[in-house]
Amino acid sequence: MGDPPDSALHIRGLSVTFGTRRGPVPAVVGVDLDVAPGELVGLLGESGSGKSAAARAMMGLSARNATVTADRIQLGDTDLLALTDRQRREIRGNRMSMVFQDALSALNPVLSIGDQLGELFREHRDASRRQARSAVIELLGEVGIPAPASRVDDYPHQFSGGMRQRILIAMAIALRPELVIADEPTTALDVTVQAQILDLLNKLRSELNMAVLLITHDLGVVSEVADRVMVMYAGRVVEAGGADDLLSRPAHPYTEALLRSVPQVEHHGKDLYAIPGSPPSPAHQPAGCPFHPRCAMVIERCRTERPELTVVSGGRTVACHRTEEVRHAAVTG
Repeated sequence: MGDPPDSALHIRGLSVTFGTRRGPVPAVVGVDLDVAPGELVGLLGESGSGKSAAARAMMGLSARNATVTADRIQLGDTDLLALTDRQRREIRGNRMSMVFQDALSALNPVLSIGDQLGELFREHRDASRRQARSAVIELLGEVGIPAPASRVDDYPHQFSGGMRQRILIAMAIALRPELVIADEPTTALDVTVQAQILDLLNKLRSELNMAVLLITHDLGVVSEVADRVMVMYAGRVVEAGGADDLLSRPAHPYTEALLRSVPQVEHHGKDLYAIPGSPPSPAHQPAGCPFHPRCAMVIERCRTERPELTVVSGGRTVACHRTEEVRHAAVTG
């Protein structure tokens, strides 16, 4: 398979398995993914679906008990699988970076914001302390920190949750990387601040032509900013396609159920829909389609035969035995 010429991130066959006392536990299985420069791709799924494990593997930040395998992990024209650990560390922050969901634990509480961000410019750009400080002040202004010159010496605890998240984004974009992976960057924030952070990410990827992989369990977040959406369940991609098409005409029962569980104004006063049951443990996945114990459209074939991810009309990829019925129900429902 040839490399897409316009991919900032090109992944084929990514798998992550954790070694435990009870044996190997597959957390991510055979994930393919592409993100183009300037594109924002949403990686969607419930907790435990493998989203964060996949992201950490892409960054080379997996836990020590994790075994990562892939046919290809490529950043631009660089084969990340061929790099040494030291070379991977040099790329992180410089060409690819990550925004974590918990800003307070991601930032060093005993160093000022200026020192933490300035280190990036000193280490990777050989900047002097004065040059680094000037660059940090400009960067803080870029991500919407008010009066950045007077706040550059403040510590993380002196900022609100939303401002700390902006600082993490500033850290991620400081060196103008080709790729930013944002792992649940708005989870702990209120709705207003969440919208501001999403607008900021959207603005920066357009202005800087960065590829952004946005990991979330929130469909509202995805619908606001994503160009394309990939839906994960039990460690595998079960549906992928253009955001507008996928969210208006889901082709997998899991995607359809996620959409139905989003609160709607017209359903005010009615009980919220919840997907029955829970996602399977990675160590004890059911036979056949992993979603079948929770699926309203299950047939006998689903219990015994795992559906392969296949291309349907419009370039959509889906792993379901009843794709056409699901799409028809989405249109007529």
